[in-house]
Amino acid sequence: MTISTEQIKLLREKTNAGFMDCKKVLMETGGDIEKAISELRKKGLAIAAKRSGRTAKEGLVESYVHLGGKLGVLLEVNCETDFVARNEQFKEFVKDLAMQVAATNPQYISPEDVPQELVEKEKEIFKSQVQDKPAAILEKMLVGKLNKYYQEICLLEQQFIKDDKIKVKDYLNSVIVKIGENIVVRRFVRFQLGEEI
Repeated sequence: MTISTEQIKLLREKTNAGFMDCKKVLMETGGDIEKAISELRKKGLAIAAKRSGRTAKEGLVESYVHLGGKLGVLLEVNCETDFVARNEQFKEFVKDLAMQVAATNPQYISPEDVPQELVEKEKEIFKSQVQDKPAAILEKMLVGKLNKYYQEICLLEQQFIKDDKIKVKDYLNSVIVKIGENIVVRRFVRFQLGEEI
């Protein structure tokens, strides 16, 4: 099968993947753009998973102030090298995350950071609301409810404010794939005038 330059260009615009990667995946999927996007995402997640074990000790601390000085965020994001920390794409990613924290006010970075007592409390509240359901249905509903809870309070689980079709963790993984280094969101704090921390 022959893959046209237009198909490759279209796939590159949608995924920001390299030319040869786009051509290869289009050959594998018979020119189907949607399948190709899905395959590129799978490969990207696999690459990001491989890199997640590498140490990230460089990076940036970003500040973002909004609403005429009434709302501010400090955020630390780490990468492996100082070279990447100075990269424009990395800087843009960090700035985007600071804006995300300002806009959505997450409490934690990922579901693993949420204290178990809080998770158990949410489970109890939900169970008390739907106690008349069968156990199998209750368990599925509980998983869905917890995922929704994590989307509200965990930065990486939230819909990305600049593209609500993806989560912040998908954006993070795409940057890891493009840059070629492990990237870790280390910590953040959000200040709002008149609010307790």
